[in-house]
Amino acid sequence: MIIVTGGAGFIGSNLVHELNSRGHDKLVVVDDLSYGRKFENIATATIADYLDVEEFRAWFSADRDLFEKIERVYHLGACSTTTEWNGRMMLDLNYTYSRDLICYCAKREIPIAYASSAAVYGGATAFEESAANEKPINVYGYSKLLLDRYVRRLRSKIRSQIIGLRYFNVYGPREQHKEEMASVTYHLNQQLLESGTVRLFKGSGGFAAGEQCRDFIYVDDAVNTTLWFADNPHVSGIFNCGTGRAESFNQLAAAVLDWHGRGTIEYIEFPDALCGVYQNFTEANMEALHAAGCKLESHSLSAGVNRYLEWLNA
Repeated sequence: MIIVTGGAGFIGSNLVHELNSRGHDKLVVVDDLSYGRKFENIATATIADYLDVEEFRAWFSADRDLFEKIERVYHLGACSTTTEWNGRMMLDLNYTYSRDLICYCAKREIPIAYASSAAVYGGATAFEESAANEKPINVYGYSKLLLDRYVRRLRSKIRSQIIGLRYFNVYGPREQHKEEMASVTYHLNQQLLESGTVRLFKGSGGFAAGEQCRDFIYVDDAVNTTLWFADNPHVSGIFNCGTGRAESFNQLAAAVLDWHGRGTIEYIEFPDALCGVYQNFTEANMEALHAAGCKLESHSLSAGVNRYLEWLNA
């Protein structure tokens, strides 16, 4: 039995579908379907069971064995709203829940991979997995960093595999439910369809209009990296999950316009609410992951955008 928390969400549902394609059907999806449209992400997937997140938390918090054998846990469930400032809620969902689940798995020597985030780097200019570069600028990033720090302290005390994946800017199918937190690729496509114009921010943080840069990674590449660790159980640690390439929002917009064969770019004022809490540049340092033996190829920005837009506009 494989458990996928956040399994009806963006990366989680793509992970579930990929596990199915690799012959795994004994999957338990854990999620919160208060927003019921998320069911669409797993409607065509084959799973063995579904658990609401509160039922799941009550189960492992009581230290009970609900399933006879759990092969592995993929813990992707979290609050991913980077603009959320309710720290109590954020830390409960992203730290306390995750910490308790990790302890449950460690006690039973169940391998677990969990979602960290590039948000732990915040305002840093270097993106290697070291404490010197970890400077979160919002409570979301802090919640992820707090868990990573806990895992670093725990690792020497457990024998089972534990993987923290610092996902950079993931985009691709099955993210529509995220609404304002969906990728820029998703929003640019919607804007173009509605008005023929895509909107990017004017200059910020020393970057010219639309020249703010991110490490954009196609969701299939993020999923394949996540699954690589199941085939390499000797590897544990916290790793960046990106492409190692920083590319501008102008480049992203150009890829969207090229696919549609039309459209223009409009530059809008940088929002006051994001001043000081916005990452103007990210670029994953991939050396640690490559040194561990994972050297999977990733889509180029144009190839990934083309695949996504073909799916999104089908």
